[in-house]
Amino acid sequence: MNPRPAPDFHVTRWLNTPSAPELQTLKGRVVMILAFQMLCPGCAVQALPQARRVRTLFKEEDLMVLGLHTVFEHHEAQGPEAALKAFLHEHRIDFPVGIDAPGDNAAALPLTMQHYRMQGTPTLILLDRLGHIRKHRFGHTEDLLLGAEIMSLILEPPQTD
Repeated sequence: MNPRPAPDFHVTRWLNTPSAPELQTLKGRVVMILAFQMLCPGCAVQALPQARRVRTLFKEEDLMVLGLHTVFEHHEAQGPEAALKAFLHEHRIDFPVGIDAPGDNAAALPLTMQHYRMQGTPTLILLDRLGHIRKHRFGHTEDLLLGAEIMSLILEPPQTD
């Protein structure tokens, strides 16, 4: 995969953070983005617990973990922001989570999901220190592989854009 710059997020609100994380300000750190839905079994059972583990294993100066709640189905069951807040609290998700902006009409995919060309949830995206997409995967990635991929990005020599 040829690295390409990561598109900006299009979110309606950020949770678990006092200010909205901007990809531009995160340059210099590796960024892990996990796109999920509350009602996605693979997200709740595998992807979100994995993201919590990653957050505790790597220094925040090296790696920033971000969540993206991107609802493309069962809107009525996942819509209220209060339900998402309760879900994050119940699952002990304390990293920043953005709520993906809805698409232009009821049938359209959420905006960030569209811009990142996601196929569904969970989707894992890794950005290098320059903000380029280095991994984009729909589905689960094994812990050992993910840890190795993150560490290789952290250890890459500094580059300029």
